[in-house]
Amino acid sequence: MDWLDALTLARIQFAFTVSFHIIFPAFSIGLASYLAVLNGLHLATGRAVYLDLFNYWKKIFALAFGMGVVSGLVMSYEFGTNWSVFADKTGPVLGPLMGYEVMSAFFLEAGFLGVMLFGRERVGPRLHFFATAMVALGTFMSAFWILSVNSWMQTPAGFSQNAEGQFVVESWLEVIFNPSFPYRLVHMLLAAYLTTAFVVGGVAAFHLLKMRLQTVALATPERLASQLAVRTMFSMAMWMAACVAPLQILAGDQHGLNTFEYQPRKIAAIEGHYETQARAPLILFGIPNSKEERMDYVIEIPYLGSLILTHSLDGVIQGMKEWPPSERPPMGIVFYAFRVMVGIGMLMLGVGLWSLWLRRRGKLYDTVWMLRAALWMGPSGFIAVLAGWVVTEVGRQPYTVYNLLRTADSAAPIHAAAVAGSLIAFVVVYFALFGAGTVYILRLMRQAPDAGHAELSVNEPVRAGGIVSPSGLIGASGADTLKGQP
Repeated sequence: MDWLDALTLARIQFAFTVSFHIIFPAFSIGLASYLAVLNGLHLATGRAVYLDLFNYWKKIFALAFGMGVVSGLVMSYEFGTNWSVFADKTGPVLGPLMGYEVMSAFFLEAGFLGVMLFGRERVGPRLHFFATAMVALGTFMSAFWILSVNSWMQTPAGFSQNAEGQFVVESWLEVIFNPSFPYRLVHMLLAAYLTTAFVVGGVAAFHLLKMRLQTVALATPERLASQLAVRTMFSMAMWMAACVAPLQILAGDQHGLNTFEYQPRKIAAIEGHYETQARAPLILFGIPNSKEERMDYVIEIPYLGSLILTHSLDGVIQGMKEWPPSERPPMGIVFYAFRVMVGIGMLMLGVGLWSLWLRRRGKLYDTVWMLRAALWMGPSGFIAVLAGWVVTEVGRQPYTVYNLLRTADSAAPIHAAAVAGSLIAFVVVYFALFGAGTVYILRLMRQAPDAGHAELSVNEPVRAGGIVSPSGLIGASGADTLKGQP
């Protein structure tokens, strides 16, 4: 592969921009739902702690949402500049779907976003909750249409091709609800919820660790209410991790079975198999040797690969040698990215189960190692999402529309120098603009939630660890003055 040809540079540019973009929707989809839950809980219970958390996270959501919109617009222009042949061939199918995304999702989000951010005192709590729910629905609809577009590229259906080679819609239902779409939509939504859960949990863990070092002089009613908000935040995040991580593993398994049926080359790369075999092992680790077409330094579990993918010990898994080299995706990238994604998923499951055990023992907020683990796991969802998208997109190669339109035939007739110039510009602008935005978000996260509505009772002791109260710095077996612990 020539790293300086126009096709390779165009692929690098799109990979760079989509990697930046996917981070923000993965966060904003989950965070919009979290804000709707907080708003609904405050409306239902009247507890001010939920409103404090809503006001804390809505500022962060607004920034992430804005950066997601800006980074997404760039990719639309790339279709016209670097991938005009792809846009021409697939336009009759994908163009309307992306238009539906703008009409039903972006307009919905933008229309209610201002009310959600600034309109509570003007429209009242009920209409404000409705606006927040509409923003959350808009983020879901955006994911719905974008996943439908990408899933059709993975498992195209409901189309025919005209004399010019354009894809023409025969059935919109089959196009939208193509074979991989339901599995990929569920998998992506759960990934977004887990990403948000671990960001929220990491921020809460950061503040809980800071609170363990604070002195009695800082134990004002406002600070105690802020501590209640942080503990509530951490509790909700760990509940989400404990509940959603097992569901994500189940959804991932079903998605894998669908991929096994419709994209066997991708499965061969994921599993690391060059030879077709029955009773295939599950390769935990190895080094793909594409030159000699074998896997070196293999660590494997016998029979488990066939059992997972075929639900039978005797199931057959096709190896990469079934296809000529020109039809194969690059195994190494897909193989390692998949293991990064699955490894992080198992760590998420472990943290979630650990939190349940500590919650049962009444030590969820007291265990320093748990708080440190949650802090370190804060960015894990972003890494898993990026690794998953690498598996999805690189595993589809050498096609943009699986088995129908090759990547090499999708690129625009453009000079390498032009693509290189825009790539350099994107790298500089993206790191400057989105780097500054990310730094500002992290600064907001470093600030503890403002307790604008204190919920304190100095007469009601509750077990806590590392929380400052008027009676002093409380340890793992002490009591604080916080009311209504989650």
